[in-house]
Amino acid sequence: MAAPLLHTWLPGVTAASASTVNTLGMSRTGISNMLALENDFFNSPPRKTVQFGGTVTEILLKYKKGETNDFELLKNQLLDPDIKDDQIINWLLEFRSSIQLISILLRLPWLNRSQTVVEEYLAFLGNLVSAQTVFLRPCLSMIASHFEGDIDVSDSDDEDDNLPANFDACHRVLQIIARYVPSTPWFLMPILVEKIPFVRKSERTLECYVHNLLRISVYFPTLRHEILELMIEKLLKLDVSASRQDIEDAEETAAQTCGGTDSTEGLFNMDQDEETEHETRADPERLDQMVHPVAECLDILMSLLLSYMKDVCYVDGKADNSKMKDLYRNLINIFDKHLLPTHASCHVQFLMFYLCSFKLGFAEAFLEHLWKKLQDPSNPAIIRQAAGNYIGSFLARAKFIPLITVKSCLDLLVNWLHIYLHDQDSGTKAFCDVALHGPFYSACQAVFYTFVFRHKQLLSGNLKEGLQYLQSLNFERIVMSQLNPLKICLPSVVNFFAAITNKYQLIFCYTIIKRNNRQMLPAIRSTSGGDSVQTCTNPLDTFFPFDPCVLKQSKKFIDPIYQIWEDMSAEELQEFKKPIKKEIMEDEDDDFLKGEVSFDTHFRSPSSSMGSPPLLYMQPIVTEM
Repeated sequence: MAAPLLHTWLPGVTAASASTVNTLGMSRTGISNMLALENDFFNSPPRKTVQFGGTVTEILLKYKKGETNDFELLKNQLLDPDIKDDQIINWLLEFRSSIQLISILLRLPWLNRSQTVVEEYLAFLGNLVSAQTVFLRPCLSMIASHFEGDIDVSDSDDEDDNLPANFDACHRVLQIIARYVPSTPWFLMPILVEKIPFVRKSERTLECYVHNLLRISVYFPTLRHEILELMIEKLLKLDVSASRQDIEDAEETAAQTCGGTDSTEGLFNMDQDEETEHETRADPERLDQMVHPVAECLDILMSLLLSYMKDVCYVDGKADNSKMKDLYRNLINIFDKHLLPTHASCHVQFLMFYLCSFKLGFAEAFLEHLWKKLQDPSNPAIIRQAAGNYIGSFLARAKFIPLITVKSCLDLLVNWLHIYLHDQDSGTKAFCDVALHGPFYSACQAVFYTFVFRHKQLLSGNLKEGLQYLQSLNFERIVMSQLNPLKICLPSVVNFFAAITNKYQLIFCYTIIKRNNRQMLPAIRSTSGGDSVQTCTNPLDTFFPFDPCVLKQSKKFIDPIYQIWEDMSAEELQEFKKPIKKEIMEDEDDDFLKGEVSFDTHFRSPSSSMGSPPLLYMQPIVTEM
């Protein structure tokens, strides 16, 4: 496998030397006119005229030999105010034929040459665009074509080792050109989009191209948002085309195949083959490779972006808050536009997860952003439900979120659920219907899912205080409401929630679950009446965005900050359904069960919980975290 790219985002020329687009006085209309003139210049047909005297080539050859008479004559003719039209046309045609040499020079193989050649070529390009901006786009197109690395399967390791130096030269010339033409970033971005080699080329080619795009975003910061959006949009297409199940199946099949090969002795096994196989197993780079081809491509590019984020936000090992904030603003905008509306993506959203781990403030800002999406009735229901999925999955899986933040979010969500129920009590829509109450059910599932993952932390330390807090959330009223969230939420989440709440005698859910199991659940309510349709086990079309990452290289970034789930066996789950022994809680605090709290109040009939919400939940919702 080729050596990994050097993650050096800053090229040799400093960013300060490159003017940004914000300082440019040229309007987009001016740029459009410039492009039109360029196209007219190259596409207009030559006019037929009479040839006068020697050609431009002949005059330049004589000038080089020291014969300057014809050259001076040419200058005088061009500067003569009385020059004839035919003479002007003649010389322009001569010059146009000479200009065609420029296109040939732009195809010159100047990389992998001596440093002197490279420096001269960079100077030539700088002079060319400063004198004739009509050549700006051809120059930029030529430079962008080298970002793929020009790698072929037959390339040697030595040629691959030259890639960092070649890329450095390309980035240097981009910044040199930007000095002469400050509008360079505006012209560059469409070219980068046009030349992106997704899907058509190898993973290594894609890695080279993305690496160079990210380097450009460092010294052309005005392009960073567009570059990141381009990358994430392409990555999402890869992500949704390779489901987690497909990736895991491919890995499992490969593992079984390797296992079967190891257990069978071949008749024609050679010593050399055995050594090669042993080296393959011992190669750590091969161990990081994904069997699924799309997953391998996605993993390489994801790990590249994760590395870029770390390098941008940490300078010399110290966090740069200003750069973190800028990157967060870019990503949250892209998240709203591409990630949040995309259903069942598995991995690209971990970019946001990773960035939030850099500082608690970003995690809290992300949660607040999702919360506002969820509670805002002006948002489409599908977006509000997706926001609920993200909140629950983020609170459950983000190891870097402290318990106090988890409790604040639970308070916010549960408070909203109780107010929602209170508003529905007096209306005509107080019945189980996912089409009418989708955001409510999504918020319920976020609460249940978070509780399942975090219940040990919520009850750790002082058991009495933990149980008092959970009782204050009044899960009973939510569960036993006429909206019946246990009927809509995922069965796996419902079963664990029921087992845990039963163990700590918070609420007994099994009666409701059994009743729901006896009823058929329509996927969508029919407004015209009629019988129910086939039962749907996932009416919310739920997915948990931060389910485990299965990309081998990307996991190295995510695993240290990720809360894994410890599976329970069937026996353990049955044991978990048994209520906690009374004497254990009495040992914690004897007066807890003797007088202050009575668990009997949690075993009422469903109809008894439909009154007004407790005073705690009648307060206005706090929208700021």
